[in-house]
Amino acid sequence: MNRILLAIVAILVAGAGFAQNLTVTGNLIEESTGQPLFGASIILKGTNNGTTSDFDGNFTLQDVPAGEILVISYIGFTDKEVAVTSAELGTISLQEDVAALDEVIVVGYGTQRKKEITGAVSVVGAETIEKIKPVRVEQALQGQVAGLQVTSGSGAPGSGLNINIRGVSTNGDNRPLILLDGNVIEDLSVVNPGDIESINVLKDATAGIYGVRAANGVILITTKNGRYNSEMRFDFKTFYGVQETTRKIPVLNATEYGLLVNEAFANGGQSPIFNNVNSLGRGTDWQDEVFDTSPIFNADLTISGGGENSRTSFNMSYVDQKGIVGKEKSKFNRFTARLSHDRSFLKNFKFTSSIIFSGTESSGILENAIGSVLYNALNNAPTFTVRDENGNFTLAEGLGNEVINPRAQLENTYNQTRVRKVAGAFGLNYSFLDHWSIESRIQMNYSEVIGWGFAPVAFYGSGKVFNIERSSVTENTNIFRDYTWDTFATYTNSFNDEHNLNVTVGSSVFQTTGRFVSFTGFDIPNNDPLLASIDNAMMVQNNFINGGNTFDARLLSYFARAQYDYKGKYLFSGVIRRDGSTKFGPENKFGYFPSFSLGWVMTDENFMADNGVVDFLKIRGSWGIIGNDRIPDFRFESNLQGEGEYIIDDVLLFGDAIGPISNPEIKWEEQKTFNIGFDAEFLDNRLDLTFDYFNRRTEDLLVVAPVSGILGDAAPGSGPPVVNAGTVENKGFEVSLSYSQKFNNGLDLTVGGNFTALDNEVLFVNTDNAFLPGGSFGVGQDFPSRMEAGFPIGYFYGLQTNGIFQNQDEVNNHALQQGAQPGDIRFVDINGDGVIDADDRTNIGDPIADFLVGFNFNIGWKNFDFQTFAFASIGNDIVRNYERFQPLTNRSVNFLDRWTGPGSTNSDPRVTTSATGNSLFSDYFVEDGSYLRVQNMQLGYNLPEKVFESSNFDSLRLYVSVDNPFTFTEYRGYDPTASSGAPIGAGIDIGFYPTPRIYRLGLNLKF
Repeated sequence: MNRILLAIVAILVAGAGFAQNLTVTGNLIEESTGQPLFGASIILKGTNNGTTSDFDGNFTLQDVPAGEILVISYIGFTDKEVAVTSAELGTISLQEDVAALDEVIVVGYGTQRKKEITGAVSVVGAETIEKIKPVRVEQALQGQVAGLQVTSGSGAPGSGLNINIRGVSTNGDNRPLILLDGNVIEDLSVVNPGDIESINVLKDATAGIYGVRAANGVILITTKNGRYNSEMRFDFKTFYGVQETTRKIPVLNATEYGLLVNEAFANGGQSPIFNNVNSLGRGTDWQDEVFDTSPIFNADLTISGGGENSRTSFNMSYVDQKGIVGKEKSKFNRFTARLSHDRSFLKNFKFTSSIIFSGTESSGILENAIGSVLYNALNNAPTFTVRDENGNFTLAEGLGNEVINPRAQLENTYNQTRVRKVAGAFGLNYSFLDHWSIESRIQMNYSEVIGWGFAPVAFYGSGKVFNIERSSVTENTNIFRDYTWDTFATYTNSFNDEHNLNVTVGSSVFQTTGRFVSFTGFDIPNNDPLLASIDNAMMVQNNFINGGNTFDARLLSYFARAQYDYKGKYLFSGVIRRDGSTKFGPENKFGYFPSFSLGWVMTDENFMADNGVVDFLKIRGSWGIIGNDRIPDFRFESNLQGEGEYIIDDVLLFGDAIGPISNPEIKWEEQKTFNIGFDAEFLDNRLDLTFDYFNRRTEDLLVVAPVSGILGDAAPGSGPPVVNAGTVENKGFEVSLSYSQKFNNGLDLTVGGNFTALDNEVLFVNTDNAFLPGGSFGVGQDFPSRMEAGFPIGYFYGLQTNGIFQNQDEVNNHALQQGAQPGDIRFVDINGDGVIDADDRTNIGDPIADFLVGFNFNIGWKNFDFQTFAFASIGNDIVRNYERFQPLTNRSVNFLDRWTGPGSTNSDPRVTTSATGNSLFSDYFVEDGSYLRVQNMQLGYNLPEKVFESSNFDSLRLYVSVDNPFTFTEYRGYDPTASSGAPIGAGIDIGFYPTPRIYRLGLNLKF
């Protein structure tokens, strides 16, 4: 009997246990918005039994015993454990994990957790951008990303900045690929920085997923968007600022100038020209005459919100900036408007869209050139007044052919550029079969650039190259169009709760076209700028009469990527991409470019668990090949793009001729990049450390090689061929470090910095003379820069100096230096042939920094906050080329310490009107361009929440800030941060327009 009862009980228990294995269903939503969560992981705890949620957040999991625990996880949200009490679990909400959200990084055609990233990726978030408050996007990257350098070609309003990622890798176009919400964008001036959610920078082979355009790195910009199931939110920001120059170059006043001019004439055997120097006084400070304090204003409004299946964001902004040189003659204003809308519909479809309109208007002055406004302000004589007794501008007589009155130059400067751009991006995603999705995106850009410039009749002095005897007006209309169509499928799955796989395959099509229209009209009625138009001109000339005013370039690409990890601990990513470009001929049109990366999360190993020191440690490495095709179109074949002049029946006719010399053998430039590094966190994740070593070698460099003139490359419209003829290597390491701490007394502290060491070297140049020249110095001198094997790209090539000749014996005992006298610069006889000539030129410096440094400091206490940002460049050189050495031009105050006799100085030469070699390009003009610049200092105050209890406002922050308050440098020019950005010819300063110092007062209001 007892045995029977026991058997019956055992059968009932077994049957009950079997009956409690359930098929569980549920729905996952975001707690704050109610939006369904697609792709969340649902795992039966302690088993391999799991599934993922569908597009609507629904999931079904079979064979789940009652009373067991389900572990639910989703990127950006806190994991949640749910007890199985019935088959219907209903709606389950997940909370956002702010720390995890910060670690979700946008990569090519998808996102990844920071923990899973195997490449070198840096992120600049909205919070950092908000603190810096840049006028241009590039300024937000300055000093914030290790390995990335931003230099300004000019501080003029609206001027672009140069971005280099991990050095100069080619002598051509070094710009990185920039995508705004997936849309290729070339001109960042049309982007509102206040509308940016994050900027991700891909620096190594992982950028290869974007193919040919990613050879110089990729910058992914993500704009702000609305939130599902949220009320409409308003965010308004505005500031007003006053700008001034950060520096004026000390030059001689009129009395000092008169004394030096008299001395120069006397040393040249001529009579002094100023009889009463004491009567000259201080004279005219031409820099004061051209520099101004000027205003800047910015306003930015964002409206966002969303419903159950959609979200919308609208942003518009306006910025108005006047120049610190010429004020109204140098100005920029920009209006932008962006509308984005995402919508989920049916069961598995998601539609995304974004439309951006931007309009800019700008005016500019002649800058960074011989004869520019600042060049003239430095070289014009202080003894001249701005205007003569008749009220006319004074003439800069006797100062050479290039130096003129800068105020008259500004008065006669008339130009305007208007840009209107519309960009649209639309995408459709369809999810199916639990693990599959397919997405197609189309992105389009259309822009019109309308330019107008008037050159009135003007006389600046005898023989001046800027004299204009015939008025003219030029009107340009340039239209640019491009589109990108990406289609890709993605498979995502987890196997046995250990193996995680993500595979993406797709294609990309890109086309860009342009059309240029330009006419110049002559003889404008009454020399009046108000009448300056083509319609009013007496004669009109078509500037593209022989064509050459269109371009059309296309890319066709196929790509595949596999991402795999085992337990989130061992990581792999591999990419293969096939790119085809119309820049190359049929035999070389397509190229294959592979890349892969590996990662190991060491802290997930048992031997690293609970070590008490390291909270997180990941080792990673990558290698890959990326192609580059950034050369002019159709240089592999001969085209009729040149200008021909023909005489037929004694009549001169204009027609077409062969354009640039073709080279059917040109092929892809290839960049082979290697990276190894680690990410680590310490002190309860308060201290972050990232280290990377990189080596980027660019082979088969696409260069424009000089050829014999007998081939006709100097003919109008022609040019030298493009060839594969060089190798450049950039190698170095990067370190990023940050520490954050929240204290119990309401004090928050964040300190961070980054350091980059960079070594650039040209390994090979295959041209007839084994180098490529570039840049310019002075008037009529040889190229000062070179690309040559064994040296950094664009290094300075000139004479090396060894002090000043102190007496005639030193002159006699030195190598033959034509015309040298005591007080002149002594050049080194490099080749030892006893003669100083062009063969003694050597490496005298280079414009590439050895080290880049960034620093940030943020501290908050209760409602107050203070932050400062700084960046530095160490080891780069700058050529001082803003001095025009004519007998009567003004000079730097350094000439007050000139050589005046034996033993007086060994640094600066004598002054004389006689011909000398002192103005030949040498290291006398090369200076250390290292600097430390404090980029921004800001003090803010957030009004207490109780102030808004009876209002609709959520928060109000007031702040004061200063941009570029301090720059520490030994360089004597206006701005050590400026550079032309040219690979061969960078770092030559002809009077850079300085980046202004800006004092701001602003507010941020949310409601």
